Amino acid sequence: MVTWNYLDFVTSKIQKIKEAQEANIKKAAELIAGSIMNGGNFYVFGTGHSHIIAEDIYLRAGGLALIKAILEPALMIHEFPVNKSTHLERLNGYGAALIKLYKIKPGDVLLIASNSGRNAVVVEMALESRKMGCKVVALTSLLHAKNVLSRHESGLRLFETADVVLDNCTEYGDAAFNIRGLDTPIGPTSSITGAAIVQALVVTVTDILIENGYVPPVFKSSNMDGADEYNNELFEKYYGMKSTRGLMS
Repeated sequence: MVTWNYLDFVTSKIQKIKEAQEANIKKAAELIAGSIMNGGNFYVFGTGHSHIIAEDIYLRAGGLALIKAILEPALMIHEFPVNKSTHLERLNGYGAALIKLYKIKPGDVLLIASNSGRNAVVVEMALESRKMGCKVVALTSLLHAKNVLSRHESGLRLFETADVVLDNCTEYGDAAFNIRGLDTPIGPTSSITGAAIVQALVVTVTDILIENGYVPPVFKSSNMDGADEYNNELFEKYYGMKSTRGLMS
């Protein structure tokens, strides 16, 4: 049955990540945990569908109340016209502006998710962040990235600018599942593998923090009785606000 074939296909990608990315996930987690314990910030960012990866660990039930997301609406896919973000993520200068606006500083860590890793915004954000003394973790498809040219004026791709690279193990073009009678592959996997990687990363960061005597604040689902009061304390302490929006799982 095609349904199970696709799920087996996805499972094979997760297995590949388990086999090939453990050391890189641990290295990234050590950078992030070290930053947190020394008063730094952990930022997450992605453009297009990759912004989903950033959002998946931000204000999330079971997630750390120590994560700051750079969610630029114009670089997401919900704004009209529908190809707006595609054009804007290719602009030189946009990424540098975001780094300044969010006041990235030495000792911070920025995770940038981009399947292709070729567009100007993600490359520029990585380069500018490292100039500021911020460590960069790239979440990308190495197979795809190594088969395309950069769209940034430096000629670099995201994986060539980061301190740690996490390979989401997707195929060139992301969608790679074939259906008989259809020429174009379907069934992209980057959102699934990307989410698995960042959640594994958060779990590993948390484990390192606890091993070092630092018990991190963790959100509860706002749909659990009594969770609003608990979460509001974290919102007020770590985000300067009282709200439970976003903790819906």
